[in-house]
Amino acid sequence: MLATETVIFASLCYIGALFGIAYYGDKRADSGSSIISNPYIYALSLAVYCTAWTFYGSVGRAASAGPAFLTIYLGPTLMATLGWLVLKKVVRISKIHRITSIADFIGSRYGKSMTLGGVVTVIAVLGIIPYISLQLKAISSSFLLIHQYPSLEPLSYPAGIGIWSDTTFYVALLLAVFATLFGTRSLEATERHEGLVAAIALESIVKLVAFLVVGVFVTFFIYDGLADLGERAMASVELRQLLTLPENTGAYSSWAAHIFLSMMAIVFLPRQFQVMVVENVNESHLNKAIWLFPLYLVAINLFVLPVAFAGMLSFGHSGLDADMFVLTLPMANKQVFLTLLVFIGGMSAATGMVIVETVALSTMICNDLVMPLLLHMPSLKLAQRSDLSGILLTIRRIGIIFVLLMGYAYFHYAGEYYALVSIGLVSFAAVAQFAPSLLIGIFWKRGTRTGALLGLLAGFGIWFYTLFLPSLAGAGLIAQDFLEHGPFGIDLLKPFELFGLDVFDHITHAVFWSMLANVGCYLAGSLFSRPSALEHTQATMFVDVYRYVGRVHDSSLWRGTAYLPDLVSMLERFLGKERTEAALDNYAMAYGINRDQSLTRDPGLVNHIEKLLAGAIGAASARVMVASVVKEEPLGIDEVMDILNETRQAIIYSHELERATAELRAANQRLQELDRLKDEFISTVSHELRTPLTAIRSLAEILHDYPETTPERQQEFAGIIIRETRRLTRLITQVLDFQKMEMGRLRWTIAPVDLKEVIEEAVSATGQLMAEKNIRMRLHLPDASQRIYGDRDQLIQAMVNLISNAVKFCQPETGRIDVRLATDEKGVTVSVADNGIGISEADQRHIFDRFHQVMDPARGRPAGTGLGLSITRRIIRHHKGELTVKSQLGRGATFSFFLPWKGLPASATDDTSG
Repeated sequence: MLATETVIFASLCYIGALFGIAYYGDKRADSGSSIISNPYIYALSLAVYCTAWTFYGSVGRAASAGPAFLTIYLGPTLMATLGWLVLKKVVRISKIHRITSIADFIGSRYGKSMTLGGVVTVIAVLGIIPYISLQLKAISSSFLLIHQYPSLEPLSYPAGIGIWSDTTFYVALLLAVFATLFGTRSLEATERHEGLVAAIALESIVKLVAFLVVGVFVTFFIYDGLADLGERAMASVELRQLLTLPENTGAYSSWAAHIFLSMMAIVFLPRQFQVMVVENVNESHLNKAIWLFPLYLVAINLFVLPVAFAGMLSFGHSGLDADMFVLTLPMANKQVFLTLLVFIGGMSAATGMVIVETVALSTMICNDLVMPLLLHMPSLKLAQRSDLSGILLTIRRIGIIFVLLMGYAYFHYAGEYYALVSIGLVSFAAVAQFAPSLLIGIFWKRGTRTGALLGLLAGFGIWFYTLFLPSLAGAGLIAQDFLEHGPFGIDLLKPFELFGLDVFDHITHAVFWSMLANVGCYLAGSLFSRPSALEHTQATMFVDVYRYVGRVHDSSLWRGTAYLPDLVSMLERFLGKERTEAALDNYAMAYGINRDQSLTRDPGLVNHIEKLLAGAIGAASARVMVASVVKEEPLGIDEVMDILNETRQAIIYSHELERATAELRAANQRLQELDRLKDEFISTVSHELRTPLTAIRSLAEILHDYPETTPERQQEFAGIIIRETRRLTRLITQVLDFQKMEMGRLRWTIAPVDLKEVIEEAVSATGQLMAEKNIRMRLHLPDASQRIYGDRDQLIQAMVNLISNAVKFCQPETGRIDVRLATDEKGVTVSVADNGIGISEADQRHIFDRFHQVMDPARGRPAGTGLGLSITRRIIRHHKGELTVKSQLGRGATFSFFLPWKGLPASATDDTSG
């Protein structure tokens, strides 16, 4: 037998153990040794997501929809693994700004708006009430079911049962007491409850162990393993259909909506925001939680389908609630200890959620709804009271009781008519309304308070109309005509088929319309409204949070007069004398402030104190309190100009940085291209040097080995050797000249030079090249030319390079080269024109670059080093001239250079490369 007294005693012992853990955790925190500063405990605390809905409701959902129950756990897994950068940013912002709740977060982002924080609080409370009722229903149902142990009868709630006779009412009161003792024993400046988090982590272990034990029992003791259970399930037509993918496409939209809602819920449920963000001790704990938490979800869902199938095979259509299969299966098999363990596990899942949820909601009610209103009532004179911590704790305790009684009222009048999963999804859809204003707001600076307010009101209005009111109508609290024909008989306004949309289930339908209205109004309201100065500042601080780390204490947008005694007195009213002294000492040490002197103007101190207060009473209330003791003045023209100047400098710096980045990128690309050309140059030079050396060596060996060779033959071989030696000399000279020019070591000898003689000597030096290819050359030279100052040898080298280049790209036998020399009053112009293959426009841009060679598709890479034109341009530039090219493919090329009469002075002799 399992007596009721035994169940109550075991429950009280378990609750007592939780209190012991919580008390120990708080004591360790006070001594500076946190027991929750551990990524594993942090991940376990996130498992408060797994409530009675998971412990009981997942089995019920699997019994009716098969694997579709997993959608509620796929969403959090995706958010944890794919959205961890978003989570990290939310945690970072909250730590810097001492955020106490999701209402505080959204209100702070949009100019520390009291109105916005209040609206978020109202939405959260109304949205979570159905979820609270779900937990009450689970505890009540499991207690009533275990009360009739070992018999099993379908539970029925007598119609018209009074509140004082309802067990659930007393469960709600007990949970209110537990939540009050757990979460409001003292006022924390950081709003962290380390003892509570430790207790929640323990509860996560208990509910996981309980579910795994019952899963193992059902699978391996009632049945002979997964194979046996699977065979029996497949033998049932009804169970076999559960594992078949639905043919209705609407089912997939339902899955997508459930995944989306659960992704949002893991962040925006007040309890999840509390444990994930507010209670976070170390930001790095997220790194482990992103895989530990999904692993927990996998573990707690391992036996959901086996338990669901076992329940359906065991109880069939007996009328037993599928949500309670986890409990009824061990009861039916007379497992007393296991039944009690399952009850404790289910109670753990429900109470953990209720305690954290009500603590989070009570903080929001106090900080973002009640306190801002009270502080704006001059008759109460709260700003002059010496101690406000008692008032704050009282408000929070009343808030906890209020939320739980509202949850009980929903359960009593409407909740008992719906399955656990259905109730939970209603709450998920409500908190999803926070997503646009928060997620877009931390990445888009243009979002405004007006846009956020319009979006929240529009989305919440659709949720209230399409989900909350219908739940009341389903319970008989509102006329059924509202559901069937819409208000006033307007079919387009039917809550489940709004504007004629009837392809979705009720939840998906509400999500579609509410999110469309929310996002649309948020964007429209933001684009057509202008943010205030404070909104703009907060937007920058939130969006660019990583940029302003370590600088948030300063504020160039505040100007006023503040006195330290007034600030200290105000802070002591909320934090107490000891914590206030410690906080100010830490600030003074960090920023080198002498607390013995009266401070008359310190924006950093005012901002710091406001954040300390925000940790206790929220950003909106903290701003009101600081304004009551700080005389804030409007910004003067000097401050405004300073701010504008800083902004202008930042913009200029940003543009310069972008320009430098582009230049570096281009330079890097050019270096890579030069590196490639250098490799080609080395390969080419090696080949070019090897060719004449090979010819010289072969001919010398012939002359050596065959001394009887005829004189005519010896003369021919000697001519070839001389010619190849000259070619080799030219190659080596080019490489050496280039190296000297690169290093600035080339010696220039400046003297009067006759360019007509320079051209004639260069033509003579290249005569053999033209003779070998039978290329004709015509000279167009004046009878006499004036002298200019220059380096004769280098100018001859330049002409040789140009003529050699022309010979290289002319066709043998038909090639023609024209060299012209012209003078005018400014200087001398020399051109070398050929009828060769020509140069494309693309190659003309790089023809003078070192190592660059024009490729002839018909003949491949030309002979030479690729340095001739680069050296020539340097020689001409050193003489204050410029080398240019004009060419078209297939029509030859003309290289010209101009040298001014007044180029180099007679004494210009140096070692530079020009």
